[in-house]
Amino acid sequence: MNETSQAPTLLLVDDEPGILSALRRLFRPQGYRILTADSGAAGLAILEGEAVNLVISDMRMPEMDGATFLKQVRERWPQTKRILLTGYADITSTVSAINEGEIYRYIAKPWDDKEMLAVVREACEHQRLEQENRRLTELTQAQNEALKALNASLEHKVAERTAELSQALAFVEQAHGELKKSFMTSVQVFAGLIELRSGPLGRQLAGHGRRVAELARSLARQLGLAESEVQNILLAGLLHDIGKLGLPDELLGRPFNVLSAEHRAQVMKHPVVGQNILLGIERFKEAAILVRHHHESYDGNGYPDHLAAMAIPQGARILAVANDYDALQVGTLVQRPLKPAEALDFLIENRGKRYDPAVVDALVRLVAETVKGGPQESPLRTMHLKPGMTVSRDLMHHDGYLLLAAGSVLNNDIIGQLIRLEQVEQQNLTVYIRQEEK
Repeated sequence: MNETSQAPTLLLVDDEPGILSALRRLFRPQGYRILTADSGAAGLAILEGEAVNLVISDMRMPEMDGATFLKQVRERWPQTKRILLTGYADITSTVSAINEGEIYRYIAKPWDDKEMLAVVREACEHQRLEQENRRLTELTQAQNEALKALNASLEHKVAERTAELSQALAFVEQAHGELKKSFMTSVQVFAGLIELRSGPLGRQLAGHGRRVAELARSLARQLGLAESEVQNILLAGLLHDIGKLGLPDELLGRPFNVLSAEHRAQVMKHPVVGQNILLGIERFKEAAILVRHHHESYDGNGYPDHLAAMAIPQGARILAVANDYDALQVGTLVQRPLKPAEALDFLIENRGKRYDPAVVDALVRLVAETVKGGPQESPLRTMHLKPGMTVSRDLMHHDGYLLLAAGSVLNNDIIGQLIRLEQVEQQNLTVYIRQEEK
């Protein structure tokens, strides 16, 4: 794989020369090294002789489609990032590519140039971080082995080597923390697929999955659930709308209660589709069950299985409250966006009907505690940011995707990247910083 100081290499695979030309024109000014192939077989041949950072493949190609091609890329060159170009009509094949090819992202055609460039930049940066993480892990392992040898032969240096061992263990813990953070970042990226719609719809949907996940986690802890259950609820909250990937914009952008019967039936399939997407990933099996049932109603009038009361998994009952509380405020559930107090009143009115009374009561307590505590944060421009500050709100790009998640701790590299982003895009950023209690 290329060194991080070299320009990343992109392999573009499509049987249509016009598409390859358009992609070359888009990426060449960005300094990438560009390779092209007109089929999956030709792409595999190039990969055998070239170090490639990222592959962008079309779905529909003769002989070998994009899903099959990217699956082989994953098996033979797992460190190469994989992006799929597809249309909404290819949803079944796209699901296969997500499950079997473990693609980094999928992008619908026709693509938006800014979105495409941003996704490729993120993918290359993500790969660089993974390489650095592997390097640090290998370095730590080598240091541990050296310490063992020294301790065995040099008893008089026990104190000195013990200090070095402690430092090495700290590196291991840091590496483990980075891996865990990388996993959660990947889940958030996966969850954000539905939110990467262009225009007003993208801005409307931006951050919904994360807000639902955070609220659901808080409700689960308020109700005293075990941490393993809390984690599954968090994952399900992030991924609860993944089944909407194939739905057209006009269905996602309109409130559910104004849709026709035919369109409602179309939307109501998404919990089952979401479960099917996630079932192929072992880590998501428990969360997939919660995704299937997060639209069940406490009185049995929900979907897809018309479960009622305690027959609905507790995590799904929690997700239902968290999801609708946010959707009511976003404006995707009823005809107009509601204020937080109005959304809470709606849930209280439907307590025991659509929603589990215990979960609604937990939300009421949680909202009261939040209002009592008041906001402990400050909005800052990038030039006022300092290392060690903690982000209190998700920082979203104006195109609708996540730049920094709430809870992220700033360092010099992150601050520098935000300042450069402002300069390149001529867009001022405001970052909300958590105020530490004195």
